[in-house]
Amino acid sequence: QVQLVESGGGLVQAGGSLRLSCAASGRTFSSYGMGWFRQAPGKERDFVAAISWSGDSTDYTDSVQGRFTISRDNAKNTVYLQMNSLKPEDTAVYYCACQYRQFRPPSTRLYEYIYWGQGTQVTVSS
Repeated sequence: QVQLVESGGGLVQAGGSLRLSCAASGRTFSSYGMGWFRQAPGKERDFVAAISWSGDSTDYTDSVQGRFTISRDNAKNTVYLQMNSLKPEDTAVYYCACQYRQFRPPSTRLYEYIYWGQGTQVTVSS
């Protein structure tokens, strides 16, 4: 069993920044790739960013490339999402997730993630 707890969401004006954190417990965190997804009201859950188990490989959806940065601290069992230059269209509930197989490259595929956090709300005002 794995527990993922997100934090760091909130309300921010367009152009501002937020840093999301996801604390993991119950698994060998450093062996698994992690991802961030988001879901806006009435829409599907979409891929945002992913990082490999070692942290040396990342992937981003085009709309956040150059604005968001995913990172991880395996000593703290935590993955981060630094979000800069936020836009109103970034408004969503953000979820972190853990891949179900060890030692995999970053994945954009929702079905490759087995454990999910409860989500944290990010609201960007114009």
